[in-house]
Order: sequence, then C-alpha cells, then structure tokens
Amino acid sequence: MTFGGPRQQALCSLAALAELSARDFSIGEGAWPLRGIAVLQHGTVHAYQNRCPHAGHALNLRPNEFMDPTGTWLSCRSHGALFDLSSGECVAGPCAGQALRRIPVQVVDGSVHVAPDVDLDAYLARA
Repeated sequence: MTFGGPRQQALCSLAALAELSARDFSIGEGAWPLRGIAVLQHGTVHAYQNRCPHAGHALNLRPNEFMDPTGTWLSCRSHGALFDLSSGECVAGPCAGQALRRIPVQVVDGSVHVAPDVDLDAYLARA
C-alpha cells in the first residue's frame, strides 16, 4: 500500500484524548492499514505504531484499551510489557530496553494529524 500525498486525515480529535489516556487509530484502507496509538500526557500528544516490539502484534485486545491498571504506562495486553508514555520505551516485560516506533504528529485546529514530513510507507515496510 502506498500512502503518497498530503496526510489530511485526522487521527483523532484532541478533545477525544483525556489526560493520561490513549486511543487507537488507523491510516489507510484495506486489510493492512497502519495502526497506531495516540496518548496525551501533560498536554502533549505522543503517537506510536501499535506494534509490540516483542511479538509484533497490536498492544491492545479491545479498542482503546492501552493503559495499565495504574494509568501510568501503555501496556501490551498479551505479554504484560509496560511502555513509557513520552518515549515509548519498554520499561518492564519481555522487550525491556526496546521501544515502540514513534509517529511524529501535530495538532491542527483541534485535531491530531501525522506530521507532514512523515513517510508512512516506511512504517509499513518495517512491519
């Protein structure tokens, strides 16, 4: 799948992200869109590819369920790995020391968008 052209699609609205919460999003169509996670921490939106570095599958089993029970970390529901919200680094679990792949984003008119210079095809190529 080639994305090409400007990324005008909003990933989610800023209002949909409560502080210390995460939402899933997808970019593209078909069977294999690019799946991601958007999280709001201290007023800053961070986004990552929704792909566990340990097992290569999505972190969540149900829509928008990424946070650990304490609301402090992103959590892989399959193997219990915990990830720092601001860096994506795995701080506990089978992939400790690895990290989620960051997707640079920007907020435009109250919506979260992929930054215009991001090559989304490169994300799929490394999947």
